[in-house]
Amino acid sequence: MFNLANKVAIVTGASRGIGKAIVEAVAQAGAHVVCVSRSENELIKISSNLNENGMSSSYFVCDVSDLEVFNKLAKDTISKYKRIDILVNNAGITKDGLIVRMTESDWNAVIDINLKGVFNGVKSVSRQMMKQKYGRIINISSIVGLIGNPGQANYAASKSGVIGLGKAVSKELAPRNITVNTIAPGYIDTEMVEKIDEKTKHKLLNQIPLGRIGSPEDIAATVLYLASDEAGYVSGQTIAVDGGMTTT
Repeated sequence: MFNLANKVAIVTGASRGIGKAIVEAVAQAGAHVVCVSRSENELIKISSNLNENGMSSSYFVCDVSDLEVFNKLAKDTISKYKRIDILVNNAGITKDGLIVRMTESDWNAVIDINLKGVFNGVKSVSRQMMKQKYGRIINISSIVGLIGNPGQANYAASKSGVIGLGKAVSKELAPRNITVNTIAPGYIDTEMVEKIDEKTKHKLLNQIPLGRIGSPEDIAATVLYLASDEAGYVSGQTIAVDGGMTTT
């Protein structure tokens, strides 16, 4: 179950946190994983570690907000591995601030990476997936894109946009056997959550029915399912992996 042998996957934002967990899970399931981020040193470490442990991995340094570079990533992958089966658009940033203080540059930076970056990824791989008549596109949004959050207007807008983009593209690509789904993580144990003070963390836990912060592996497990043949009849969906938080 969830066997990805002989598949080729591209994962953005792969250098840490959720992206690193996704890369490891997909590689362990048998896929060749192209690890993508702007941090070459971290990519080298992650890719080398996977290869040393019997898995198959390579890396590509890419600013996802640059369509030309993303196109080069896709062409390079096709040239080397002849196909692209899975794309996980995970790269994302935050530049928080109340709307009255938010600068235009902070708005643009978040939209460029979080939303335009997903557009660039989908556009870059779609033609090859259509040719193959097979593909799995998985976009990482956030529950902030579902419910909003004070001080994160740019982030909420970008992540809500990812959800809408996924729904639209899922309908365009479905006739070619390409599924497009979105995962909306809740509060996950990453560097971003580590910066939250203990008092605020305690309040958060009271809002999560399962009573715990999620792990990157919780998100990676959902990616693994959506990337698999077992999820072949799931498309256009947004799955909140949040401990039940958005049900309250």
